Amino acid sequence: MDPILKVEDLKLYFRTTKGVVQAVDGVSFELVPQTAMVIVGESGCGKSSLAKAILRLLPRNTHTYAGNIYIDGIEAMKLNDEQFRREVRWRRISYVAQAAMNSLNPVVKVGNQVAEPLFIHNNLTKEEALNRVIEAFQIVGVPVDFVDRYPFELSGGMRQRVVIAMALITNPKLVILDEPTSALDVLTQANIMNALKRIKEEFELTYILITHDISTSSELALDAMVMYAGQIVELGKAGHFYLEPLHPYSQKLMASVPTLREDKELEFIPGQPPSLINPPTGCRFAPRCPKRFSACDHEPPMVNYKDERKIKCHLYT
Repeated sequence: MDPILKVEDLKLYFRTTKGVVQAVDGVSFELVPQTAMVIVGESGCGKSSLAKAILRLLPRNTHTYAGNIYIDGIEAMKLNDEQFRREVRWRRISYVAQAAMNSLNPVVKVGNQVAEPLFIHNNLTKEEALNRVIEAFQIVGVPVDFVDRYPFELSGGMRQRVVIAMALITNPKLVILDEPTSALDVLTQANIMNALKRIKEEFELTYILITHDISTSSELALDAMVMYAGQIVELGKAGHFYLEPLHPYSQKLMASVPTLREDKELEFIPGQPPSLINPPTGCRFAPRCPKRFSACDHEPPMVNYKDERKIKCHLYT
């Protein structure tokens, strides 16, 4: 099956007063249609920057933006900004950003905000667009009369559902969800994840789920990507990652997750994430790794391992 998303050696660096931040540094992966990939890692490892690089949502201080991105068969890096906006963003791929309240204009009714992509990309009339919004609200579980409400009149869970409806309104094939359940209570998180699972199956969507909550992501993910210091360190099927993580960083992440059915002593990762302005030479996790040895002074290659996994670690070369 041809991939719906293919990323090759993607780099996104930011210019700051202290130096160049290597937020995404040589990331490569593929995503087949109708699957769901979870991207996990500590804060500052490049997860959200990777999503913005794929969507070409670049800030003004972008220093380097390079690599190849193929979205639904389109070589995206060869398109200019206007072509990308009209042919790719929101038509083939959409985005649910962190903090739903910050994604919504507080002085515009939510129905009009969800309808806006239809005005731009589908050239629909206001009446036609609002009818589509009502359909989208029914799909994500938002009462129809909320079309005429303002964001501050909605609960956090309902605002999140509105933003998800906005991402689905133009029928894209790929949706990137950046912390879709953050700052929500446990029951609301479960309801949102159940809605996402139902929508994925009903409309045959492909998801990229960016999250810190490994336990919540296990409900949805089929593939897993672990990022550290702007790079992928482990990539493979989610079931293999959850049950048998291979990279020392992945093992530490899973060891820090409490479980209901197993009595285990929780662990932590010593030290702190490295600066992406001046990352360590060799393996970037080496200064914090309990399994460090002499080869770690050199950068490890990404190697293929059993079960179709890829690991960036000298332990598996």
